[in-house]
Amino acid sequence: MKHFSFSPIQMIHSLVQNFSLILTLVKREVVGRYRGSILGILWSFFQPLFMLAIYSFVFSVVFKIRWGTESNSKIEFALVLFAGLVVFNFFAECINRSPVLILSNVNYVKKVVFPLEILPIVSLGSAFFHALVSLCVWLIFYLIFFGLPHSTVLLLPIVLLPLLFITIGLSWFFASLGVYLRDTSQVINILTTMLMFLSPIFYPLSAVPEKYRSYLLLNPLTPVIEQTRDVLMWGKTPNWLIFVIYFCTALFIAWLGFAWFQKTRKGFADVI
Repeated sequence: MKHFSFSPIQMIHSLVQNFSLILTLVKREVVGRYRGSILGILWSFFQPLFMLAIYSFVFSVVFKIRWGTESNSKIEFALVLFAGLVVFNFFAECINRSPVLILSNVNYVKKVVFPLEILPIVSLGSAFFHALVSLCVWLIFYLIFFGLPHSTVLLLPIVLLPLLFITIGLSWFFASLGVYLRDTSQVINILTTMLMFLSPIFYPLSAVPEKYRSYLLLNPLTPVIEQTRDVLMWGKTPNWLIFVIYFCTALFIAWLGFAWFQKTRKGFADVI
């Protein structure tokens, strides 16, 4: 039986070695999602725009929620809300799909030469493309209503980097677990819905009572959502100490997920 290395070096080597294949599969997945529709890939632009309008109306008009600032601008509220939603939607799309990644690509499991470990990376690449489109929507609206964004917006790729590692690590873990435990997909859908309301998306972290705030900080999405808003909306630089701790933890989670995937992939063909 073939041995699959789970060393951190192998994790990086697999990404580099299969980079062109990953790009090809990501492109195919993005284009294939909208194949046959009239607007095609433009839906990736209109969908976040529509959701932005709905969430903004419900929370700023119906519930009359304000973000703790002196401004009553609904546009500002919409952009603050949307920044958090972009982060969450990227994470949720990857995690919700991960339990069925192997099950929906059975033909690849039988091919010994195909690197199964890149399937979660392909899913992440597709979700990241849609996140970039959503960020473009955010930037367009900010430019129209507030002018040039803060220079700290250039730090956004750095802020999002730990999230990529956490997401791919969890995707590897759930992709493998979904093969052996078919209920994983249903459980994950429930957990991501809970996570949406337990993340500071619709409210600032400062609005949470002090005694509960530490629990929200255990949420892996809390630091990146808060720091994303800081660099996009408020022109603040990240708290670098929190970032370093978050980044190191993210790397460890990524390696754990990869190690689990590599150790359990031997039984995929037998179970499927």
